[in-house]
Amino acid sequence: MTIDSMNLSAQDGTTYMRIAKITVDSTKLDAYKAALKEQMQSALKLEKGVLAYSAVQDKKNPAKITILETYASTDAYQAHTQTEHFKKYKAVVVDMVKDLELVDVVPIAIQSKPK
Repeated sequence: MTIDSMNLSAQDGTTYMRIAKITVDSTKLDAYKAALKEQMQSALKLEKGVLAYSAVQDKKNPAKITILETYASTDAYQAHTQTEHFKKYKAVVVDMVKDLELVDVVPIAIQSKPK
């Protein structure tokens, strides 16, 4: 999918976007990041309905992770939560995540420069 087609999808309101605000046990941060990256790569490779992931870490408090997830639809998100790779991720990180807040969001604008 190109950025342009994602821009169109976001503008027509068919995508489902969610922000996950996560606080990780700082002593398990490296293991958490490895599990997150593995899950993200699997989801993007194996799931047609997973359109994009962005995961960032707070510079001042590295244990605070924010993930912006973009799915083709709410059904695609629901299907994602039932995949083996997502279930594996949840099982692996259960003792690493100290706090999780999920926020549904609506895009105002998604833009990027063409490659």
